[in-house]
Amino acid sequence: MRPTRPGVLVAVVVVIALITWMLVQQFYSDLPLVPWTAMPTVLLLAVGEAYSAWMTKARIDRRPGTKPAEPLAVARLAALGKASAYGGAVFAGVFAGFALHTLQLLTRETPRSEFFVSTGSFLSCVVLIAAALFLENACRIPKDPEERSPR
Repeated sequence: MRPTRPGVLVAVVVVIALITWMLVQQFYSDLPLVPWTAMPTVLLLAVGEAYSAWMTKARIDRRPGTKPAEPLAVARLAALGKASAYGGAVFAGVFAGFALHTLQLLTRETPRSEFFVSTGSFLSCVVLIAAALFLENACRIPKDPEERSPR
């Protein structure tokens, strides 16, 4: 499995944001309100992934007081990190598209509250992406000491 490239995630966010912005312009009056519950939910996921990354890195590095990491569990965590990074990018794009549309309507009360909710949700998705990349990086196999030294 190859590491996730941040440039690809940025491209996903931008493309999804533009598609969402175009769709929201057409159907904004028919859509339900943006749920504020996405922010704490995504932030809790990000905290969980960051903690898992921290613990996994400690186990892979064989720090004192930790059990050795099971290879299959580490592979599953790496897959979780990769999936969370892409999922976070997609949802960040959706919330960014809503924020772009409601940015034009800040003089009205409902779109203003939706702007703040969608912007906060976008930022929480960015935090999830960062935690997912940290988790994926923590699951890398360390190089042998002979390979680390310059020749």
